[in-house]
Amino acid sequence: MADHKSHDKIYWLVFFALLVFTALSFGADVLPIKEAGSEPEPGQMAFSTPVIAVIVLAIAVAKATCVMLYFMHLKWERGWKYVLLAPTTILAIGFPIALMPDIGFHYYHQVPTETMIEASADHADHADHADHADHADHSDHADGD
Repeated sequence: MADHKSHDKIYWLVFFALLVFTALSFGADVLPIKEAGSEPEPGQMAFSTPVIAVIVLAIAVAKATCVMLYFMHLKWERGWKYVLLAPTTILAIGFPIALMPDIGFHYYHQVPTETMIEASADHADHADHADHADHADHSDHADGD
């Protein structure tokens, strides 16, 4: 019975720690964001988006660690948990690295191809012709009134 009560105390402590981490995460999410190339007003502190992202992710890792250790009972397991964790970690790190050339770099660094350049030029030509046609239509209506 004493063992059960000690676990209850631990669970309540972890629960309150998770509440604090959640409040910190919310607080980090509403921090003032520093615009690129601008300085904050004197006396006001602002954070860049990557700094806020690191803060929020660090808090999320702390919350996940608390849940895994205490609510999933991994704190009291033997060493075999590391055998299961190693392949998962390798895959979690390996997949983003393996997919980065195909998805990551292409998505954020789109290099214009010849087809895109030609399509852009054609679009600009059509827009110019449409503008000239609109002006001609408006002048015809003005003469008819």
